[in-house]
Amino acid sequence: MLSGLMNFLRSCFRPRSDRYVHAGSDSGGHQDGLLWYKDLGQHLVGEFSMAVVQANALIEDHSQIESGCLSLHESGPYGTFVGIYDGHGGPETSRYVVDNLFQHLKMSTSENQSLSVDVIRKAYQATEEGFLSIVTQLWPTRPQIAAVGSCCLTSIISGGTLYIANLGDSRAVLGRAVKATGEVLAIQLSTEHNACIESIRQELHSTHPDDPHIVVLKHNVWRVKGLIQISRSIGDVYLKKPEFNREPLYAKFRLREPFKRPILSAEPSISVHQLQSHDRFIIFASDGLWEHIGNQEAVDIVQNHPRNGIARRLVKAALQEAAKKREMRYSDLKKIDRGVRRHFHDDITVIVVFLDSNLVSRASLIKSPNVSVRAGGVNLRPNTLAPYCANGTT
Repeated sequence: MLSGLMNFLRSCFRPRSDRYVHAGSDSGGHQDGLLWYKDLGQHLVGEFSMAVVQANALIEDHSQIESGCLSLHESGPYGTFVGIYDGHGGPETSRYVVDNLFQHLKMSTSENQSLSVDVIRKAYQATEEGFLSIVTQLWPTRPQIAAVGSCCLTSIISGGTLYIANLGDSRAVLGRAVKATGEVLAIQLSTEHNACIESIRQELHSTHPDDPHIVVLKHNVWRVKGLIQISRSIGDVYLKKPEFNREPLYAKFRLREPFKRPILSAEPSISVHQLQSHDRFIIFASDGLWEHIGNQEAVDIVQNHPRNGIARRLVKAALQEAAKKREMRYSDLKKIDRGVRRHFHDDITVIVVFLDSNLVSRASLIKSPNVSVRAGGVNLRPNTLAPYCANGTT
């Protein structure tokens, strides 16, 4: 437990060149102001493109792509893992998830000698429990960490099978070609957990029948207990464990009445899909993209433009739309610095994974060099510990 805390603290002090980009046979990306990008790389069953634009003073989005062996044993299985972690209240939870979730998945896969829904669920549970132990240890000196959390969208492609697991409101969208017409349709793969969705509000009322204020409309936005839009996450311990919903936590996060059962859940929605020969690509993105671009529009952009730099193109399209909504020029939006930029758009992370149908079906047996890339952002100076933000929403 102590070693876990030390690893977490080390990650807070780690300089940029080590914190964000880890590459095996692949190389890292490039930084251009608040934009980080890797225009094109190779994964086990095709190519990929990544891009991140920062809006918060401290980037709260973290993401990764891992391709190769998915267990601790060389025997496999082999495949590609994608993770999008959209933090809120600060960067600590999303940073912890990017450092630990994939490792937990590899351990769980090794123990079970295969991939399965249960293996993925165990990896999420271990990550949640690990972050809880960090909160418990830091509570006496850094209590606001109890109000930090992260959405968590992951995907595993192995042997023609696609697993999608999600907490929160990041989204995965498949581009599937229609044989008869040649057009490529958008198919949403992930289930989202945001109180703006009526079925999520109904779910919350069903699981908390004795609480008429489990969901509150505040400033025209539905929020769980009037505090947070998402209903599932890693972290956000202040809404899961009543012992962390008290002083010295900021008053804005403390509930008036104690709760007996967790308000938020860390149980991911997991779906399993068999990839088809006419499945072209998958777009993974934090909600910062989807606030400005619809599913089909995003698929059309990917389909109608070159692969090289396509994630960067999607980010640009979202920023152009954000500028348009504020009746300003895109060139002027780009001049706004991090922190202030958050008033115009959120951190945006996009990973586009292309699928080579000739490789997909036999990917679990292919041995290839491991590829590991993490997206970056503008960081603190080296040896600076991230302060705790207090926005508590997503």
